[in-house]
Amino acid sequence: MIKSEQIKEKIQKLIEQKTFESFTEEDIENLSKFGFPIIGTDEAGKGDYFGPLVGAGVYVDENRAKKLASIGVQDSKDLSDEKNIELSKKIIDICKHRFSIIEISPSKYNDLYSIFTQENKNLNHLLAWSHAKAIEVLLSRVDCSTAVIDQFSDEKFILDKLQEKGKKITIIQMHRAEENIAVAAASILARSRFLDKLRELSHIYNMDFPKGSSREVITIAKKFIDKHGKEKLYQVAKLHFKTSKSVLD
Repeated sequence: MIKSEQIKEKIQKLIEQKTFESFTEEDIENLSKFGFPIIGTDEAGKGDYFGPLVGAGVYVDENRAKKLASIGVQDSKDLSDEKNIELSKKIIDICKHRFSIIEISPSKYNDLYSIFTQENKNLNHLLAWSHAKAIEVLLSRVDCSTAVIDQFSDEKFILDKLQEKGKKITIIQMHRAEENIAVAAASILARSRFLDKLRELSHIYNMDFPKGSSREVITIAKKFIDKHGKEKLYQVAKLHFKTSKSVLD
């Protein structure tokens, strides 16, 4: 097994070369378990018609990585809703002020999406904005030179959204980034906040808003419009989804 110092040496080379090509599968496996000082980011709500888009970032050093691994932190998609919420509380306790959660409510999401569309930008730009914001908030609290993000778009989308401190960080985009403990922790924080807010909306409007964008979602959206009007849909749903066409026709 590769020792922590060897991993850190390879990361330093990565920072200098701005490339991920020198990493082996064994390196990635070790990084996902114990890591090094790194920021991981992820988002939740991207594929859900109802509810917010939530981005999250977590700063993890070797000590915290071991603690996170010991409580069972893994990709949020492999966990039940209840387990995500349970683990999110433990992650917050372990990482204290070394995490950030960026919540974009449905109404704000719709506003931002409209602005980005007018600028000939798409959903990837909005996702990049949420990841960049999570990184920037963390960099105001900790020093870190590397961030790992799931591969969802061109790296320049994220780099363009970063401000002064963020411009100095090396962004590693990789498929299955949730295998890294920092990204896995971020995925859980993002998912837990999304679930909390979806339940909050359900309580406010006295309706059970489902996840995803299934036929059930269309049915509930139509019931919502009957009860609250089309204008209010802006407050609870991401209107650019194709789902809206089925709901509003």
